Amino acid sequence: MSTVSPADAPSVEDLAPVFEVSEVRREGDRVVYVGRPRAPPSTIESELAPLFYERGFDLRLAARSEARAPRHVLIATRRSIGIDGVPWKNIALALATVLTTLYAGTVWYHIDVTAEPLNLLKAWPFSLAILTILGVHEFGHYVTSRIHRVDASLPYFIPIPPPFGTAGAIIRMRGRIPSRKALLDIGASGPLAGIVATVVVTVIGLSLDPITVSRSVATSDAARIEFAEPLLLRGLAWLTSQPLSYADPTKQLHPLVFAGWLGMLVTFLNLLPVGQLDGGHVLRALAGPRQETVAAAIPAVLFGFAGLLLLFGDATVEVGIWIVWGVFTTVLAFFGPATPIRETSLDRKRQAVGLLTFLVGVLCFMPIPFRIIV
Repeated sequence: MSTVSPADAPSVEDLAPVFEVSEVRREGDRVVYVGRPRAPPSTIESELAPLFYERGFDLRLAARSEARAPRHVLIATRRSIGIDGVPWKNIALALATVLTTLYAGTVWYHIDVTAEPLNLLKAWPFSLAILTILGVHEFGHYVTSRIHRVDASLPYFIPIPPPFGTAGAIIRMRGRIPSRKALLDIGASGPLAGIVATVVVTVIGLSLDPITVSRSVATSDAARIEFAEPLLLRGLAWLTSQPLSYADPTKQLHPLVFAGWLGMLVTFLNLLPVGQLDGGHVLRALAGPRQETVAAAIPAVLFGFAGLLLLFGDATVEVGIWIVWGVFTTVLAFFGPATPIRETSLDRKRQAVGLLTFLVGVLCFMPIPFRIIV
């Protein structure tokens, strides 16, 4: 039995004010402190976690029942923020998303791939635009996670069939977030970086000549999708003096404009203030534990919004997006938000960044993102 801490871990004396240590042992990359709390167990982690965090450890308190008396253990695990080995799953999903976005691009470019499958490659600008928007968004999170020494995975892209080709991308936050400041930085960096890429892609798309389709395609009786115009898209069209529609039905907006539109939709959905969505992170950093009250109301708001659109709006199946997200946010609200180790409030600069982030979401909002015209 030892009561001497390893040199790289906090000492017994460091813990003494809130935790009386009777034994210390090393278990691989973990340091285990056995003893009894001198403060309420619910406060031990928040009291000691910053001390361990500075030494490169994540901390967890656990209770162990024994015949003589219950004991508590502090388990300090060495934090790793590097990438171990080749991230094959990330690579495979990224390659799959390249294929699905290429295929989705052939829909918007009206490229026929049935006779010549290699025509798929002609849709590369659309695929590159989508992957750039999503990649910049997720690497915004990843870089700030590394800055704050929080363990996070590389992005996982999510491939789906056309017309979108992707459902976005995510990163996994495996480490504890040290403070509300770090939570705000990590949560806001993705949407803010992603919206810059979205604006660039959209402006490029607006500046390019519209694509031309045959009159038979333009006047076809087949169902088509009509997309809404969020405030940000309208503003960019106004600033660039470019139209968002054409009187000639054979002319259609360049597919890069649709890629920007998709970036705006993904940004808004990510900024819903619930669970571990980006909006949930930002609001948790701004409002503290009160964020959970807001998050609990979000599913009801989405279901109610869908109901109002069905009753009073000119839409039916299109409102399914809000029903689906109502279910999704219900699950997210149940599991709760990320909880920072330190609950220190934010300075005015970061409060402004948080409000700016939600303003971006407002500019990307679309009551009915798309309509199916039959």
